[in-house]
Amino acid sequence: MNDVTGESVSPEPRRRKVRRRLSDEEIAAQRRKRRRVQIGCGVGALVVVGFIGWLGYEGLQAKSNLEKAQDFATQAKDALLAGDTDKARVAAGDADRYAQDAQSSVDSVPWRIAGAVPFLGSPFDSTRQMTTIVSGLTEQVLLPAVDAGSAVSPDQLILDGARINLAALRDAAPVLETTSAAISDLDEQAQNVDSTWLGLIDDARVDLQEQVSELSGLLNNTSLAAQIAPAMLGADGPRSYFIGFQTNAEARGTGGLLGGFGIVRATDGSVTVDDLSRRDFRGPYEPIDLGPDFDQAYGASSPTTRAVNSNVSPHFPYAARIWQSMWRQETGEIVDGVIATDPVALSYILKAVGPVTMPDGERITAENVVDLTESTAYERFADNNDARKRYLETIAARVVERMTGSISNPQALLNGLGRAVSERRIAVWSSNQNEQVLLETTPLAHVVPETEAPFAHVFINNLGGNKLDYYLQRKIEYRANTCEGERRDSRVTVTLKNALPPGDYTNYVAGMFDNPINAPFGTNLTDLTLLSTEGSRLKKVTVDGRPLFAFVSSERGHPMFSVQIPIPQGQSIEVIFELDEPAVSGEPQVPIQPLRDTPTVLTDVPFCDG
Repeated sequence: MNDVTGESVSPEPRRRKVRRRLSDEEIAAQRRKRRRVQIGCGVGALVVVGFIGWLGYEGLQAKSNLEKAQDFATQAKDALLAGDTDKARVAAGDADRYAQDAQSSVDSVPWRIAGAVPFLGSPFDSTRQMTTIVSGLTEQVLLPAVDAGSAVSPDQLILDGARINLAALRDAAPVLETTSAAISDLDEQAQNVDSTWLGLIDDARVDLQEQVSELSGLLNNTSLAAQIAPAMLGADGPRSYFIGFQTNAEARGTGGLLGGFGIVRATDGSVTVDDLSRRDFRGPYEPIDLGPDFDQAYGASSPTTRAVNSNVSPHFPYAARIWQSMWRQETGEIVDGVIATDPVALSYILKAVGPVTMPDGERITAENVVDLTESTAYERFADNNDARKRYLETIAARVVERMTGSISNPQALLNGLGRAVSERRIAVWSSNQNEQVLLETTPLAHVVPETEAPFAHVFINNLGGNKLDYYLQRKIEYRANTCEGERRDSRVTVTLKNALPPGDYTNYVAGMFDNPINAPFGTNLTDLTLLSTEGSRLKKVTVDGRPLFAFVSSERGHPMFSVQIPIPQGQSIEVIFELDEPAVSGEPQVPIQPLRDTPTVLTDVPFCDG
């Protein structure tokens, strides 16, 4: 309808679409186009299938060759340790051949393409990283290490079961230094291999990390030994060492009270023990200067003139220099170095070399040596302290003589010594500055490190003059806040339990030499000290929630906070140090004082990039 005229308006006629008939040429062209698309899709499918097939083949080849390379690498390492250099050479060659084949597979084009796919490609990329490490392990480490075979074989390193093969160590030093550097680099790479969602590959990653780490420790230690052991064991002339036996039933900074001592002599790899001294450190002695910080922290206990307090600092070189000085003043002899150990370390050694027999026929074994020297002896020689010291010295002498005599299982002995070193139960100091610098790169030196990294070293000194630290149980926690600024709050919590069981004890064991607080019998009076991160400040310290006064000093750049606390028999106390410390980078360090117990240690310190 028209709005103006009112007339009806007819709609426009609908236009019809007329489909034009295609010519034969046009139909043929369309067919050719469809055929090209179909062929393209088919070729693409074939390419995908071919890629997957190629990738699968390369994957199986890489997996097989990598497993074989690792297996032969393990055989080569074991053969080296057993002194079979011929077998080690063959195994190392096989490991290298399979490692190179595996490397070819993971360097292929499909493998690299697959590894670049986000998430899904992680197993391929991780396998490529692992293969590169195994290839380097065989080529840069195992094959060269075969040339140093006798130096890394405990069976060949010890001649005639008694003398160290110093010539082999020195000859192998250049090769060991090279392989040590290579394995350290490979170990770092192995620890940084990316984890993956595929369990089979991730298990292989963990196995490789453990394998490389173990070999790294072996070669690094052997390389270090090749650098310093020949001279220290008398290759260039006789050496003498003061050896102190620490009784950690009465705690001191380096472990325990100096309970006995002797002199060890080394000549061209042969080690002998003098008749253990019938002297005792009674003094008086002229003091030595260990610096103003040492005097401020420890001067009140006269450590450089009184043997009973000579090792109150946990920095072993201080104790070593004091013992060297006291021995010189006693005898006129200047020893070339100092060694310290304890009964727990002796138990590890006895497990490897077998029991020793005392002059009266008593057998000292790995199972009873700790109890005999740190508990039973105090009852047996309750009224004769000199006799008790002689007893300890005789046990120690027999163990050292067994170590330096004919050794039927050198590998077991080295394993025992390694465990003692890892637990800080053996310490070594050399008066030769070059040797000492090298020693300080190892756990043997027992130094308080001058480091800016997060740090919490908790140690105790027994103030009661009793032997109650034999029953001490420790738990240490070091926690810090996140790294949101230049500084952060942290907390070190120390739980100490006096686990002395009910019973009758001598005053020497459970009494108190000086009892300024009138504590009950069986109370452990402890000087508890925290060495903290450089630049840290103590906000407060509490004992079972109660604020306590702390003595403040420093040691080798670390702020030092000490509290004196009684621990009644059968009870526990909790000491909390609340700190404000720099938010610095580096892995947190929590050195453990070597006492009889194995403390529980918890560390929760976020890593800072600053």
